[in-house]
Amino acid sequence: MQAAKALSEKIGKRAACAVLGIPRSSLHRLAQPHKEPACPKISPRTLSPSEKEAIREELNSQRFQDCAPREVYATLMDEERYLCSWRTMYRVLEESHEVRERRNLLRHPAYTKPELLATAPNQLWSWDITKLLGPAKWTYYYLYVILDVFSRYVVGWMIAECESSALAEELISQTCERQGIQRGQLTIHADRGSAMTSKPVAFLLADLGVTKTHSRPHVSNDNPYSEAQFKTLKYRPDYPVRFGCQQDARAWASPFFDWYNHEHHHTGLALLTPADVHFNRAQAVLQKRQSVLQAAYEKTPERFVKGVSSPAQLPKAVWINPPMQPAATIAAKCSIERPTRNENENSHCKSAVPVSFGATLIVPETCPEKVAPFFE
Repeated sequence: MQAAKALSEKIGKRAACAVLGIPRSSLHRLAQPHKEPACPKISPRTLSPSEKEAIREELNSQRFQDCAPREVYATLMDEERYLCSWRTMYRVLEESHEVRERRNLLRHPAYTKPELLATAPNQLWSWDITKLLGPAKWTYYYLYVILDVFSRYVVGWMIAECESSALAEELISQTCERQGIQRGQLTIHADRGSAMTSKPVAFLLADLGVTKTHSRPHVSNDNPYSEAQFKTLKYRPDYPVRFGCQQDARAWASPFFDWYNHEHHHTGLALLTPADVHFNRAQAVLQKRQSVLQAAYEKTPERFVKGVSSPAQLPKAVWINPPMQPAATIAAKCSIERPTRNENENSHCKSAVPVSFGATLIVPETCPEKVAPFFE
């Protein structure tokens, strides 16, 4: 800046700034005399520290320690004493953090955002309950659905006439048994409905060694996979406006879940079906699709401008509320190799089992292929 100032005396400020590439405002600011910052003005109405301390001592005295500032103000006025206004008394107490709500009000705790990761089936389940309209106004049937977050496979469902913790307990128990869940293997996520937060369900999950998590209050995004599955269910073309009875609801839901698990190509699963992902058939399907694309390229290569196309790949990890971390850290977590199942072990080849209370459940043979529920 000193060089710019010296040069400006010879060729002018505009030319000097243009030659040196600096703004003219900086050069003008250098020419102005330096001014010390002005001291803040103190209002003559401001209380001195000694006056504030006297007010605090009076308010915290044994005589007035249980009285509100308005009461203290009125009492002192009747005694022909004036310290300050009652509003100033509040300000003095606020400076010392001595003002709080005296009533025993309910204070909600700070709920932590759930951050859940699944890298293989049967690691993270999500379950919820939705209402199905009955034959008349104000009549509903309740659909319980347990969804595997990684594969989007419906591992268990049930239709009942009420929302009950006992029914939810039995559904979760049978589903865990059918899927061969071991202790410490599974996390079940749900919202904060009465059945989800009930003690019977909590005790059951503790006995099974299953970790439970809940959404934050009034945050539907904390349980997105169950909500999306309910939207798919209710936006089907054949979804009825109302169900005539509970048996009609089961008769419609049974083929729907069979279609959803074994025929529905899920966009979030690289257009694979939930059953393909849940039973580790995804790589075989993707290899077959790659062969189809290779054959199409060899037949008409001019239609593939960028070369042989590749099918979409299955995500290696699925999150509920992924943490705000650097991309390298998340990539390291997502690179975990998923354990493979032994296809010869029928204990791992479970199908979604609908539970019907008030009816005898006939359990089909365990097989990774399409299994339709049967009721007697």
